[in-house]
Amino acid sequence: MATKRDSLWKSLDWVTVLLYLILVTCGWFSVCGASYDFADHTFFDFATRAGKQFVWIVCSFGLGFVLLMLDDRFYDTFAYLIYAGLMALLVVTIFVAPDTKGSHSWLILGPVSLQPAEFAKFATALALAKLMDTYGFALHSWRGAFRVGCIIIIPLLLIILQQETGSALVYLSFLLMLYREGMSGTVLLAGLCAVVYFIVGISLGDVPMGNDSTSMGQFVALSLMLALALAFVWVQGRRWSAVRIPVYATGGVWFVSLAVWHLWPIFNPIWVVWILLAGCIGWLLFRLVATRQRVYALSALFTVCSIGFFYSSDYVFHKVLQPHQQVRIRVLLGMESDPAGAGYNVAQSKIAIGSGGLAGKGFLNGTQTKLKYVPEQDTDFIFCTVGEEQGFLGSTLVLLVYAFLLVRLLHVAERQPTVFGRIYGYSVLSIFFFHLTINIGMVLGLMPVIGIPLPFFSYGGSSLWGFTLLLFIFLRIDAGRKSRMNG
Repeated sequence: MATKRDSLWKSLDWVTVLLYLILVTCGWFSVCGASYDFADHTFFDFATRAGKQFVWIVCSFGLGFVLLMLDDRFYDTFAYLIYAGLMALLVVTIFVAPDTKGSHSWLILGPVSLQPAEFAKFATALALAKLMDTYGFALHSWRGAFRVGCIIIIPLLLIILQQETGSALVYLSFLLMLYREGMSGTVLLAGLCAVVYFIVGISLGDVPMGNDSTSMGQFVALSLMLALALAFVWVQGRRWSAVRIPVYATGGVWFVSLAVWHLWPIFNPIWVVWILLAGCIGWLLFRLVATRQRVYALSALFTVCSIGFFYSSDYVFHKVLQPHQQVRIRVLLGMESDPAGAGYNVAQSKIAIGSGGLAGKGFLNGTQTKLKYVPEQDTDFIFCTVGEEQGFLGSTLVLLVYAFLLVRLLHVAERQPTVFGRIYGYSVLSIFFFHLTINIGMVLGLMPVIGIPLPFFSYGGSSLWGFTLLLFIFLRIDAGRKSRMNG
């Protein structure tokens, strides 16, 4: 047993552990700076945010130690059981969690509040790794893709039912891992197109066109779908001759319809685009029957799904999203200016970061954070405290440490001898990358405010323990790689 433990400590990736300790330590000082009140006498008082975070940090160290002491095969063996247990907990949370700022995602256990959504991420990563390590599994098969999709979509939907849209979006980060494992880039293209359709539909949705029965957003989005349908065939089939005539025909009709609209404003060109789309889909199906080439089927399916998504996104925006979420998106897209309302958080965050200058105002000397101008400044907007107190240099240093962590996780994931270890490692990397990108972008006003924490910095035990679980399970799997290779 002693020999096995000695081997564990020798095989442990201490570089990642060091980066973890640096980030957790810097995160605690940031929480101290963001939550400090001049009436507080110590940072270690459990009645203060800093004191509570210190306890969470100590507990996370203990949690990490326990995770390392378990056999690395434990995570593989019980992956599905862990996943099922966390999914059941998510279901229970929907019904028993109290209303907290409009969401039902927190379980109250005496003096402690836990958010199961934070722990479901590592369970989902384990289940995906277990499934994709199964003998005969093929991601490109319909059966394999369906099973992977179910594992990801189940927690995503359960968390949406808890009214935690931001936490649910994190599960889209698994697409990055799937792309590394051979998923077609068409899926990522579809995701990018979905974002473009949504933005175009929302930002141009109120711009009238034709007889005012349709909008410019509809015209532009449907025109993009038409162009992408033909471009998809051209790029995938690598034959310009196959799409030359349809491109010239649709392009000519499209430009003529625009010219007629300018000369006769009552004319509605949206009907021309609809006719062209229908003709394009019909042509794709005809070519599919004539040539039996899959590219035509995929292009037709992509176009139909794009149309369905575009019109359903309008319903989602107006009927599913909360009013404050709608306003945040409108402010981000520049459709509204609401510095005292939906845009207040971001505006104050930018002021705080900008006021830090090059070297910052120093620890506990930030005026914006001390006067509590930035809402959620010790949770979702914790990075503004770093910018104000440590300035550009301190913020850059923190981002560099995060970058080193991501690069290290990439290196460790690539050296895994098993599919299970590699899949789990890339899942961890994808989740950290998503959290970092969205949170920093949100604080800087480059992303919509969806409320996800900054790893190891944001205040909260659930967030800290969730990231610790993700990271230390991976470290334990990596530490056992030599025994697996020898075995």
